Amino acid sequence: MKRIKQYLIIGLATVGLWGLDSCTKDLNRLPYIQVTSATVFSNPQSIKQALAKLYAGLTLSGQDQVNEPDIQASDIGSNTFFRNYWEAEELPTDEAVISWNDADLQQYHLMNWTANMSFLKLMYNRVFFEVAACNEFLREMDKLDLSKFSPQDTVNFATYKAEARFLRAFAYWVALDFFGNSPFATENDPVGKFLPPQISRADLFKYVESELLDIQNLLPDPGQNEYGRADKACAWFLLARLYLNAQVYTGQARWTDCITYCNKIIQSGAYHLASNYAQLFEIDNRQTGEIIFPLRANGLTSQSYGNTTFLVHAAVGGNMNASNYGITGGWAGLRTTKNLVNLFPNGDSSVDKRAMFYTNGQTLEISDIKDFSNGYAITKFKNIDSHGNPGSDPTGTFVDLDFPLFRLGEVYLMYAEAVVRGGSGGDINTAVNYINQLRQRAYRNTSGNITASDLTPDFILDERARELYWEAIRRTDLIRFGKFTSSTYLWPWKGGVKDGQGVDAHFNLYPISADDIIANPHLTQNPGY
Repeated sequence: MKRIKQYLIIGLATVGLWGLDSCTKDLNRLPYIQVTSATVFSNPQSIKQALAKLYAGLTLSGQDQVNEPDIQASDIGSNTFFRNYWEAEELPTDEAVISWNDADLQQYHLMNWTANMSFLKLMYNRVFFEVAACNEFLREMDKLDLSKFSPQDTVNFATYKAEARFLRAFAYWVALDFFGNSPFATENDPVGKFLPPQISRADLFKYVESELLDIQNLLPDPGQNEYGRADKACAWFLLARLYLNAQVYTGQARWTDCITYCNKIIQSGAYHLASNYAQLFEIDNRQTGEIIFPLRANGLTSQSYGNTTFLVHAAVGGNMNASNYGITGGWAGLRTTKNLVNLFPNGDSSVDKRAMFYTNGQTLEISDIKDFSNGYAITKFKNIDSHGNPGSDPTGTFVDLDFPLFRLGEVYLMYAEAVVRGGSGGDINTAVNYINQLRQRAYRNTSGNITASDLTPDFILDERARELYWEAIRRTDLIRFGKFTSSTYLWPWKGGVKDGQGVDAHFNLYPISADDIIANPHLTQNPGY
């Protein structure tokens, strides 16, 4: 979609937003800008801009990078969906540590968070802000008098509604994965002082599944929507990921269904593996043909400290030359642990090109999380293109890097895992072939190829780390494999101990925000909090 037109807010705050501050209070505040829904939903262009706001809700703070945030935070750069989602998926794992202790950010890696953790509250609020924004968009779309619009507009509006439902399903999938039993509302619920009821994790699974199944044929064919907007393959991908984790969410395995939707994506022929792994994380990554759903960024027209600007800057520090990453300065924050490094032959890129580590001045061991030099730095994400040209922002501050939220490489890995775990409709030799395609790209030859006997669950978990590290899925993976809280798999500072220790199983779910528990009597806190 054209660069999100600085994200017209549609008076959402006047019509029943739950998800702000404590989700169910402060519902009668004035609109952020004096634009009414009647004005916005009066012409096709502004309706498309309202849809753009829903996509922008995943990467931007609000109307701009400084003023008018959607959700208040002490640091406006910390209140975006993407940045909080990435931190909640990566920082509690073996893939990432961060040197800053802004407020209570270190609680993630030390695995000692509470329902009052400020960053968890931001994540919680962002999830339900996105849900609420999608709900309100759908309410307004249902009010349209279609006789006032052209036949083509009517067709477009049906697509917009399906896209909004996809974005809402994605937000609810995050709620399902992070919080389990969650507040729940749709466009059919009343607005105003409505307090949303709590839905069980199993029922939320059914809802997300039913929404995705219902909209899959309402979305454009794979690769046929504007880049960055949802199509059928986005719905299929989220269904595959939902089914991959179904046993965690509901207690019932759905491996066969995972294979079914992986096959739909692969057999569509709309996507292919990038020839160069590194280009997937450079600013011309849309040219690779591998990305199914990106979170878009532009250093001039969608400036934010909480999109991939955070991911690029926070990973640069110490002896690293910031200009090599297309920026003018690093924030000296993010590194990785030895567990990830040790998954690669020789611990560097001499064999597997996916091993993108910076070691000069860095130690493999982490004695002090707050010291950037402790832990290898990651050089995966860059604000340069595949020819070495920097991004569009001449100040080198804001980046042009789209984040590959869904990509074909993960589809191959989901397919292989579901086959190994006993799903029907797949084939072990096909699974091996998909994994070998990923490894041939990484090794630049066939020396890393595996056979069917190598394709075990433990191998797949390790291969997912090698292929997908820092792509905001590691926590979910470790939980699915029973290793997130367990004492059988440790990493530095897990559980607040230098060599790592197991923690109580209640940490497999995040807590519902303490503020929302107080504000909404319908909600019950997750066990252990």
